[in-house]
Amino acid sequence: MRSVSGTLGIALVTALALGGCGGAKDKQPELMHLRSSTSGPDEFGILPTKPLAMPDSLTELPAPTPGGANITDPTPQADAVAALGGDPARVTGTGRATGDGGLLGHSGRFGTEAAIRDRLAAEDLQWRRDHDGRLLERLFNINVYLKAYAPMSLDQQAELERWRQQGLRTPAAPPSGTAQEALP
Repeated sequence: MRSVSGTLGIALVTALALGGCGGAKDKQPELMHLRSSTSGPDEFGILPTKPLAMPDSLTELPAPTPGGANITDPTPQADAVAALGGDPARVTGTGRATGDGGLLGHSGRFGTEAAIRDRLAAEDLQWRRDHDGRLLERLFNINVYLKAYAPMSLDQQAELERWRQQGLRTPAAPPSGTAQEALP
């Protein structure tokens, strides 16, 4: 009797463990496990609206468009341009300055892929799924972001040395860690 209940217990634990290993295929992998210790709202996720103001004439108001922009909607790109001393009226709804058409045309002269953002998002999602960490790292919420993207990181010192070997000046490059340690 003990043998049967022990076997059933082991089978139940094994089934539960294996059931917990399988995840939904559409689940987003989490490489960084950042959690807030408070239950309040995320203050960086809230954009304040502009203050309401009564116009001098109601005929100045734009015609309402379903799904369109509202006068009180936040415009972070235009606000940033204004804060830096630029003309926010020159920023279009796409976040590009209207005078940058020539620059954008020249940079895209060899062709551009219209769905590049969607393609890169799908490739990155697959990369994160492939490098989601080991079982214990996932169970204990260990951050594996830096390890997952390590093959894509730039070796700063090797790149600096490559530029210097080509005879190019790199005046803004900091000295290596060994050279900094040797300083008094």
